[in-house]
Amino acid sequence: MQGSANLNIMIKAARKAGRSLVKDFREVENLQVSMKGAGDFVSRADIAAEKILKDELLGARPTYGWLGEEGGGQDGEDPTRRWIVDPLDGTTNFLHGLPHWAISIALEHKGKIVAGVVFDPAKDEMFYAEKGAGAWLNDSRRLRVSGRHRMIEAIFATGVPFAAKKTLPATLKDLARLMPECAGVRRWGSAALDLAYVAAGRYDGYWERELNIWDIAAGGLIASEAGALVEGIREDQDPYETGSILCASNNIFDPFAKTIREL
Repeated sequence: MQGSANLNIMIKAARKAGRSLVKDFREVENLQVSMKGAGDFVSRADIAAEKILKDELLGARPTYGWLGEEGGGQDGEDPTRRWIVDPLDGTTNFLHGLPHWAISIALEHKGKIVAGVVFDPAKDEMFYAEKGAGAWLNDSRRLRVSGRHRMIEAIFATGVPFAAKKTLPATLKDLARLMPECAGVRRWGSAALDLAYVAAGRYDGYWERELNIWDIAAGGLIASEAGALVEGIREDQDPYETGSILCASNNIFDPFAKTIREL
């Protein structure tokens, strides 16, 4: 797909940061790791990748605002546009040598996500979308959600809360209701890739609580542009404001949402 100038900037930045992360991933045992919170780690690689992304994105668009997982936020001269970035979604996988992690970049305009990139450097998969222009993988593959209609044939993804997170009981109840109704549930440790995989038809749906906007902004747009429905776990929730998200193909959404939302 021929993308906009902004999308091309995002893809270029993701590839540059990806090269840095792949280099560090090969030497993961030597990374200097510090505790950022219970079960939530930050590494030298994470911080270095965010610096590359910030330099590239703000270098190309210096008037835009910025929100990054590691460096926090800053206002731009243009109050209507903001980069929303997670330089390494799946940090724990990265630190354990598991090749399932991603760079997530979203562009927000007037409070709406208008472009998103999720890049998996380990597998060289670049998922991207612009609002109204569809979702794509690498140079030419158009993404569409799966066509499955039956819950018993569907597989779903989630994140099981860890350490200090408070929503483990709710997630365990979700699993108890959902697993007898479907073909399986996966917990792979990267919200950005979970959403991208719904867009690619690899998962039929995904849900999770206690997320941040940088975890889901890009992936949510990619999924919706591939034909997924994206809502809060409760119908009155905005997933980007609450960090509580439910996403699935149109065919599966209603029975999936009913199962997860059941009290």
